[in-house]
Amino acid sequence: MRIIPKKSLGQNFLIDKNIQKKIISSLELSSNDTVIEIGPGRGELTTLIAPLVKKLCSVEIDRRLKTALEKNFQNTSNVEIINQDFLKFDLDGYLKKNLIKQKIKVFGNIPYYITSPIIERLINFRSNVKAIFITVQKEFAERIIASPGSKAYGSFSCFVQYYCIPKILFIIKKTSFNPVPKVDSCFLELLIRDNYPVAVKSEEALFNIIRKCFNQRRKTLRNSLKETLPEKRLDEFFEITGLSKDIRPDDISLENFAILSNL
Repeated sequence: MRIIPKKSLGQNFLIDKNIQKKIISSLELSSNDTVIEIGPGRGELTTLIAPLVKKLCSVEIDRRLKTALEKNFQNTSNVEIINQDFLKFDLDGYLKKNLIKQKIKVFGNIPYYITSPIIERLINFRSNVKAIFITVQKEFAERIIASPGSKAYGSFSCFVQYYCIPKILFIIKKTSFNPVPKVDSCFLELLIRDNYPVAVKSEEALFNIIRKCFNQRRKTLRNSLKETLPEKRLDEFFEITGLSKDIRPDDISLENFAILSNL
């Protein structure tokens, strides 16, 4: 399928056959699996996934690719090609329409500029999702798995780690793509948690506080929240945790943010 990648859609086709095989192995697919593929591109991985699963739905925004994919898979009964922006795709409606009750796996080689909103959207559908596997910029993946005290650690790290168990499975060199991007990528696994790592009274309160803190990450925690929380609550937090009153947000663990939000 000879189709020139569109820069406007952030298309970088994965051309390394060894990496393609490595990805398929990492997905640990079974004949009972339903897989949603985001951005099938020219269909190389679609071809490898289809024989291994019960149902494969590939969501492609590019009409040129959609037409070619439909032609290639017209005789493959378990593959469905949908021409739509995944951020507008009614995943819940699709699962109900097709009577899919078991949790699905989601895979995608997605444009870097929409990585965050796609992850957020999938986490919002977490009751229907077992695991997410995506290629992302190496630096972005490092942000997601970052620990307190790291420069990469931030509000998105906390958000993803609350709902998922993130893991970088392997690095993908930039030369594995066409056109060649400016940076290396990696293959990221996000397993949806059955049980959250911390207990909170309000998830909304937790993430409001986390965002508030990281929006002013150069300030101390006390200065970041002095207009949000009563001083006595902050004093109570420092007494419970034993943390320094000069601590900054990027040194605070998710567990301690949970304590703070519960207060």
